[in-house]
Amino acid sequence: MASPANSSQNGGILGVTNNTSFGKCTVTQNTSSGTFTTQPGTGVIEALVISGGGSGGGCGTHGHGGGGGAGGLTPISSISVCGNTGYPVTIGAGGTNANNTSNSNGSNTVFVVGGTTYTTCGGGKGSQASPSNHPGPSSAGGSGGGNQNPGNVGVCGQGNPGGGVGNGAGGGGAASAGGNFTPSPATGGPGGNGITSNITGSCVAYAGGGAGGSYTGTAGCAGTGGTAAGTTGNNCGAANKGAGGGGFQIPSWPSPGGKGGNGGSGVVITKELNKASGVWSMQSQFSAKSQGSWPRLLASYSINYLVVAGGGGGNGNRGGGGGAGGYRASGYGPSPLQAPALTLEEGDYAIVVGGGGASSDKGTNSSFSTITATGGGAANDFCTPACSDSDGGSGGGGSIREGTAGGSGNTPPTSPLPPQGNNGGTALPGNPMPCAGAGGGGGGATAAGANATTSGGGAGGAGAPNTILGPDTSYAGGGGGGGSRGPSYHGVAPGPGGAGGGGAGGGYPSSNSVAGTTNTGGGGGGGADSGHTPTCTGNGKAGGPGIVIVRGPSAVTFSADPGPSATISTHPGGDKLAKFTVSGTLTIA
Repeated sequence: MASPANSSQNGGILGVTNNTSFGKCTVTQNTSSGTFTTQPGTGVIEALVISGGGSGGGCGTHGHGGGGGAGGLTPISSISVCGNTGYPVTIGAGGTNANNTSNSNGSNTVFVVGGTTYTTCGGGKGSQASPSNHPGPSSAGGSGGGNQNPGNVGVCGQGNPGGGVGNGAGGGGAASAGGNFTPSPATGGPGGNGITSNITGSCVAYAGGGAGGSYTGTAGCAGTGGTAAGTTGNNCGAANKGAGGGGFQIPSWPSPGGKGGNGGSGVVITKELNKASGVWSMQSQFSAKSQGSWPRLLASYSINYLVVAGGGGGNGNRGGGGGAGGYRASGYGPSPLQAPALTLEEGDYAIVVGGGGASSDKGTNSSFSTITATGGGAANDFCTPACSDSDGGSGGGGSIREGTAGGSGNTPPTSPLPPQGNNGGTALPGNPMPCAGAGGGGGGATAAGANATTSGGGAGGAGAPNTILGPDTSYAGGGGGGGSRGPSYHGVAPGPGGAGGGGAGGGYPSSNSVAGTTNTGGGGGGGADSGHTPTCTGNGKAGGPGIVIVRGPSAVTFSADPGPSATISTHPGGDKLAKFTVSGTLTIA
């Protein structure tokens, strides 16, 4: 009997010819417009495409704003691609607020791949309550913005409508609609819930709606992955999650007016898959093996880590101490701060070591795999009220202006994993005399920064001891606050730095502030009163750069690129260690 026509072409094996994909399950988060390039062996990807969230509504002399709608969200389960090929990505920006009475929708995100254009629509803006108590319109979008009546619609399959009863309704989210405003007791409408995805390897919520604001009442609750209502600057959607901005929440009546929050920018997250199912010809197997693109079972290992971000800079002139860089750890260190170990396959992993912030600047983030530690918050000074940069892994210390509170730690929050830091301390006010003021201490990994007192600047919060390298070493201590002027005034003494690399503050008559210790993520010390002490004592100091340490079992092999970026060693017990003091790439084999 004659053999089937395709048997000789198929090496004697019958079946459908299929294509392999050897993507190593590599995840790429495309946070800015450009080109996503596949690896040479990749044939199939999945993706999550999210547009920018709409901005929340503000108000002038009356009312309160509606929440912004979340950006449209589209998951794509399987897309055929070519290896080593670039695909264009356009990331949608979040909607913005030009002033109290003018806001905008989020922008579309576009991903062109496999001959198909995938577009998600920007979230709709929340309604404005200005210039009178008659609200301007909200908008439709990926999810709709909250409005008085009715709420606006979301794009089918990408989002949901905003709330539609009462100005201050919540914006829609990817999973549910925004809630209505409740007049008694006055409560802003909740934002619609977003969708939780584990495409990155961790469960993260995306595209939640912004909450609506209220008058002399309670702000609306944020939807999952969304944004709470708040005063100007405290209601912005999370970047690269497509969150809707929160509506303006009136802090007192009559209203001083204010802006709604900007929407969060969009993102395209891709995962390059391993795939080798079905019946395969011997010819295709041989060709793929020869080219190195035939999938193989990759070994996986339990990997512990220590990731510490750069510390925030202290500020001068009775300034606060810088907040410690965010502290993220598994396996070692204080048990309340230990997260589970990562399970990682063989492959290359980018390591980012965050730099310390210069005087009055925030530190930068450190990261490894799915773990990101946020840079320490910047401290404030005599001339500057609390600024948004004071929030971070741990918060920067407060300024003496009206006894400003320190920045918030664990920002953004790392829940459900342990928190990455603590708040900065409150400053001692600059008057009435003889209170000449002193800076609050920066927050640390295990303790908040101390408040300044009539004795002097606040102490930096304590960092965390960790034995991942073997010796017990502390990391992520907060910077001490700067002291006041001469002996006849309160608040003279400098605040000590927190254990774990926090720099001490400056003080009268000649104590200079101290920078955060290198590769501990310690916050920089705040300066003393620069008008009444020697110049150098009045200067705030920089935060210390962060560090990334990875520890695996004896069976694993670590290597680094470039070589000088890391120290590769073996623990006496046999575990392998990789200590990165600058950014690089870790190869696990």
